[in-house]
Amino acid sequence: MAIGKNKKLSKGSKKGGKKKIVDPFTRKEWFDVKVPAMFANRNLGKTCVNRTAGKKIASEIVKGRVIETSLAELNKNEEDSYRKFSFRIEDVQGTTCLTNFVGMTFTTDKLHSLVRKWQSLIESSVEVKTTDGFVVRLYAIAFTKKMRGQVRKTSYAQASQLREIRKKMAEIMKKAAQDVDLKGLVSKLTAESMGKDIEKACQTVYPLQNVFIRKAKLVKSPKLDVAKLMELYTETSAEDAGAKVAAAAAAPAPAAAPAAEQKKD
Repeated sequence: MAIGKNKKLSKGSKKGGKKKIVDPFTRKEWFDVKVPAMFANRNLGKTCVNRTAGKKIASEIVKGRVIETSLAELNKNEEDSYRKFSFRIEDVQGTTCLTNFVGMTFTTDKLHSLVRKWQSLIESSVEVKTTDGFVVRLYAIAFTKKMRGQVRKTSYAQASQLREIRKKMAEIMKKAAQDVDLKGLVSKLTAESMGKDIEKACQTVYPLQNVFIRKAKLVKSPKLDVAKLMELYTETSAEDAGAKVAAAAAAPAPAAAPAAEQKKD
């Protein structure tokens, strides 16, 4: 077919013209994401969203986003790279997003490295409620190990021993969250104190190794209280300010001693 007789291929047709390419990132608005003051690294990164247009408000769209990072990034310690923490954006102030803890998991390669032959794998899960109304489901994992002087190749625990170990696991996890708020529970997850308590308590039943809280999941949270959320971000700075004042007050004390000695002379 000749080009001149085809309207779609002719130069003057509207449909044949090139569309103007617009970079979608020119319409984006960027927000800084921060985590509570219990971690060494407060800045989690940035997130973008389309600018406010009509009824779609940018600050409302970004709320509810879940961001995942490793504990190595939060505490600047490479040994904790196998633990992943999740945070949900709860409130937006200006261009800053305030987040709160929603979960913790282990990386797949870490879990695979723990599972071996000739030992028993023990798991237990329980739901705990913190003092500030958060319900968190905790999952514990442990492995049996050889007793002192054991010659047998395998280290399998009996069914009755497994039941007793699971019972102790649940009791320790419930006790750990009994008198603490969500911040205190996250601190215990970061320090892995519950795993050490479980290993110590189950020593009389069967020796354990590689005892961890492998997963924590926020099941239910109370209604958002912005004032309580802000306490998670301002508490550390208040403590630092108090330490500086105390140091400043203690500094002039050595300078007063020479003046007293001159009066005695």
